[in-house]
Amino acid sequence: MLGVREPSIYGHQTLADIKTLCEDKARSLNFSIDFRQSNHEGEIVTWIQEERLNICGLIINAGAYTHTSLAIHDACKLLDAPIIEVHLSDPSTREEFRHFSYISSVATNIIKGKGGAGYSEAIESLSTLVKT
Repeated sequence: MLGVREPSIYGHQTLADIKTLCEDKARSLNFSIDFRQSNHEGEIVTWIQEERLNICGLIINAGAYTHTSLAIHDACKLLDAPIIEVHLSDPSTREEFRHFSYISSVATNIIKGKGGAGYSEAIESLSTLVKT
């Protein structure tokens, strides 16, 4: 619901806008990406588990699951690759229930509060991590 839900917090970019931004950034760094979105926790877990041997890194914005999902946390622990956690807003400046992240403890880097530009920064960061 990007661009519709609380644009004063999440901005006016749509998911399609962010996907294009990510594809363009990845292409500029000679990377390919697999851009996915789901509202279903189990589907996200399955994707991470299925791709764990095929990816060089994971950029994840788990949305509300950031604060609730041990399952996504455990799936991320399976990865032997860098994980970049991204948030459009800065959860630490919002409601208290958003201050804790199950993803942060397994993340190599956390980018928050930079809107859609945070995804571009995450791809740049990941490119540096996997090239070293």
